[in-house]
Amino acid sequence: MTGALAGRSAVITGASRGIGLAIAQGLALAGARVVLVARTDADLQLACGEIGEQASCIPCDMSDGAAVQALALELQRRLSGAPDIMVNNAGQFELAAVEETSTHDFARMLDVNLVAPFILLRALLPAMHARGGGHVVNIGSIADRHTYPGNGAYAASKFGLRALHEVLRAELAGSGVRATLVSPGPVDTALWDEVDPDTRPGFTPRAMMLSATAVADAVLYAVSQPPAVNVDELRLTRA
Repeated sequence: MTGALAGRSAVITGASRGIGLAIAQGLALAGARVVLVARTDADLQLACGEIGEQASCIPCDMSDGAAVQALALELQRRLSGAPDIMVNNAGQFELAAVEETSTHDFARMLDVNLVAPFILLRALLPAMHARGGGHVVNIGSIADRHTYPGNGAYAASKFGLRALHEVLRAELAGSGVRATLVSPGPVDTALWDEVDPDTRPGFTPRAMMLSATAVADAVLYAVSQPPAVNVDELRLTRA
């Protein structure tokens, strides 16, 4: 396989649809061998089938810490170490006022959006450090620096992910391991199906949202830079 990422491996969580699938497709087209991770095995198999022989799948419920730990071990076994590119994309999104958010829902959003990336990073970074290379891409959100009504749990998780990323960047400086935060505005994916933003005042209509491909292109740009260049952060909005 030829391309800018030929010979490199990439793991993408939340990869069976939407942004994650677009990222997996984009990295595969650039030559990477991709491992897709998502909760539902049937959806994963369809996604891998779309990409072809350079894609493989691992089902994992990212809200289950023990399952994420097992995922980290399986990735290291399958790839003989850490992937060259780790994309933390899996996300949980629900709208509710703080007083209407259950502790279970709050904890689940933090587990998927923040704790799972931490578990994977903690498990995979030692191997990246040992070889002096690797690239971590965290998919943030406009909600990692702006607050909106109904976003108590989601914003808490995304602000936390941005803070984790910034600490990571400080700790990785000079190590050869790179880290990029990609923070898009609203993206037109199935995540919005139940919300129906087109009929809700104050929400961005789906026709005015970014495409999943736009986010995937930003990820590909970041991971395709020369080894001495780190793209610290990309913030995407609809022009």
